[in-house]
Amino acid sequence: MTLSLRPGRDDDADAIIALIGACWSEYPGIGLDVDGELPELRALATWTSAKGGAFWVAEAAGAIAGTAGVLPDGAGAWRITRMYVAADQRGTGLADALLAQAESFARDAGARRLTLFSDTRFARAHRFYERHGYVRSGPLVALQDRSNTIEYGYAKPVEGVEALDAAAAASAVRPLADILVACVDSGAAVSFMPPLARTDALAFWSRSAAAVARGERVIFAAWSDAEMAGTVTLDFAQQPNQPHRADIAKMMVRPCARRRGLARALMQAAEATAQARGRTLLTLDTRENDAAEPLYRSLGFIEAGRIPGYALNADGTLHATVIMYKPLGNPEAA
Repeated sequence: MTLSLRPGRDDDADAIIALIGACWSEYPGIGLDVDGELPELRALATWTSAKGGAFWVAEAAGAIAGTAGVLPDGAGAWRITRMYVAADQRGTGLADALLAQAESFARDAGARRLTLFSDTRFARAHRFYERHGYVRSGPLVALQDRSNTIEYGYAKPVEGVEALDAAAAASAVRPLADILVACVDSGAAVSFMPPLARTDALAFWSRSAAAVARGERVIFAAWSDAEMAGTVTLDFAQQPNQPHRADIAKMMVRPCARRRGLARALMQAAEATAQARGRTLLTLDTRENDAAEPLYRSLGFIEAGRIPGYALNADGTLHATVIMYKPLGNPEAA
């Protein structure tokens, strides 16, 4: 079936309303009241353009099968809006194409951050946005409409590193799992052996997100070209006699996104957070002769020693690990 994207027109209104109504009808208790609550749907192209945004429709066999829009959201942010795809077109790549179109327009317009809102009942949509690197952001929003809509906020930077709070970490489990699988399969020594099952990666990050909620760690994510491309974890030592220490763990960048400065930016963000939380000593371990070892040294980490035969390589041979530390403004730790 031939699919095509084009700018939306006001005379698409009836088809757009029918599409949105069909999508909403999949969820009990959600009703579409166009004239009472969403009158802009009668002339959506004009309404969106007047706000400085853009709007597209996707056609399949001459019928409108999907929609997406984007609006300026202030302070360098642009908001994805009206993302709907007909049930029989889901899984075809149509939603990916619509989102890519909206994101590309926003980025060309200078967007530094992309945002959106999604009804808390739209679980399938949440999985879609999370796969594209969006994470939960901000408080729940109650619209006070006839459908009793409560929305999650989602966001991602186009470029940059951010610490994930508990809600963001839980929503980032899928892209983080993808990063872990890609890195392990490319030879990273991060406690797992290839081939790593995605179910095991998902389980690991679910446990890690729970630790964020308990205040035991901070997960950082790095975005490049609006895709989540790297991560590092800052673990706060839980021993009563080590309240001053934190450990760097799971520092990973997708193979396709390396040599863009993401690893350094992740490490610097983790160090800044450790200092802000009153930690005066960072520790880590890395495989002997690993590509990350020079980075750690350039950031001021000091080798404490090497343990031979510490862990397995993918081929079953053993490798040594290098133990490193970095004092953070505390002479007694040096």
